[in-house]
Amino acid sequence: MKNYAIILASGSGERTGLDMPKQFLKIAGKTVIEHTLQVFQNHPKIDGIIIVANKDYLKKAETLAKQSKCTKLLKVVQGGATRKESSYNGINSINDSECNVLIHDAVRPFVSSKIIDNCIEALKKYKAVDVAIPSSDTIVIADKSNLIKQIPERRFFRRGQTPQCFYLPLIKKAHELSLQDNESNNVTDDCSLVLKYGLSDVYIVEGDHFNRKITYPLDLAIADKLFQLKSLKLEDVDFRTIKDKVLVVFGHSRGIGKEICSLSKKYGAKVWGFSRKNGVDVSNYELVKNALEDVYKNERRIDYIVSTAGILNIDYLENRNIIDIKEEIAVNYLGVINVAKESLKYLKESKGSLLFYTSSSYTRGRAKYCTYSSSKAAIVNLVQALSEEWASFDIRVNVINPERTATQMRFQNFGKEPEDTLLSPKKVAKVSLDTLLGNFTGQVINVTREDLF
Repeated sequence: MKNYAIILASGSGERTGLDMPKQFLKIAGKTVIEHTLQVFQNHPKIDGIIIVANKDYLKKAETLAKQSKCTKLLKVVQGGATRKESSYNGINSINDSECNVLIHDAVRPFVSSKIIDNCIEALKKYKAVDVAIPSSDTIVIADKSNLIKQIPERRFFRRGQTPQCFYLPLIKKAHELSLQDNESNNVTDDCSLVLKYGLSDVYIVEGDHFNRKITYPLDLAIADKLFQLKSLKLEDVDFRTIKDKVLVVFGHSRGIGKEICSLSKKYGAKVWGFSRKNGVDVSNYELVKNALEDVYKNERRIDYIVSTAGILNIDYLENRNIIDIKEEIAVNYLGVINVAKESLKYLKESKGSLLFYTSSSYTRGRAKYCTYSSSKAAIVNLVQALSEEWASFDIRVNVINPERTATQMRFQNFGKEPEDTLLSPKKVAKVSLDTLLGNFTGQVINVTREDLF
């Protein structure tokens, strides 16, 4: 049975106090609705997507879907005056007599593949499925005088999320019954209709605290931070597709860069490596420019570019030498900009992929790491910005965020550590190749030992 996603994007955004509906605001390089569409577009069990949009934003919604390469988009339909009407319009736009529908708020961009999987699985047994999480707050029931009348047991309460999922004939019947029922006009979700008319049990799939709805201005700020921290779950790709592709690695002589070169060569890539050992310092723009020109002159194309080059010097700022500080920033951040700027013309031609590296310290500066962690935070922001700037060129730009990794740079700063407490560079190289060959952009890929062992 087919599974269709109905994305409700007809809200006016009045509660955010902004001129534009919140689903069309940009966060982390894309509009909120683009982030949401990407989740359903990338899910293998979703067969088609329908957007329900405000009448004034129909064209914008369609344009954004095409811009984000949402090939599963079936149609964009006009929403109604209420959420119930918008949902009904989306349901009625489906031509199939039997299928499953997943009705999701466009302003919940953090819905996970796991939630979608669990909903589709639950629909094999139940005709109505909701997504909810346990309430972390005590629920208080008050009267008109603002006096507490009852405090129910918290363990019975859930906070509803979306998608809400149904067997199509069931939810159609619920909406048709509501058309003759004036008391249903204030219903704010589809599961309420199913329960109101006693049409089916509604099974609860466990949601996720990250599956937040963007409603108020504060939610926008929180969402922006969550996109920075979000970990994308990678699917394994066929490394054989890198055969005869041209890969350039800056920082190739040791650690993660060395392992990326080795793994890529194993699968037949044409690998070019550069580092200070063969005279290329990424902090020198001309050297980076000349290196890439030399590769292109020989190969006539460049498909993938990676820069793992980095410096880590740990000490309090007051103890650091200014020359030493400038070198660290020049390599860690300006070096990334040099590589990015000079990569553009080659990756435009090949519609290729660019990959950089950050550190777990990018989310919060730590004592003795101030220049290192701040440069790594800058890389994340740079990648998110470039992914937006270069989206029209079909260039993918991502950043790997590995846990503590067993590299020479780490050993130089921390000495020998137990190997079972560190990531292997080979494992990070595998995730790096998965990312280079993937079809996503603007993502921070968190790599942990839990993910890899």
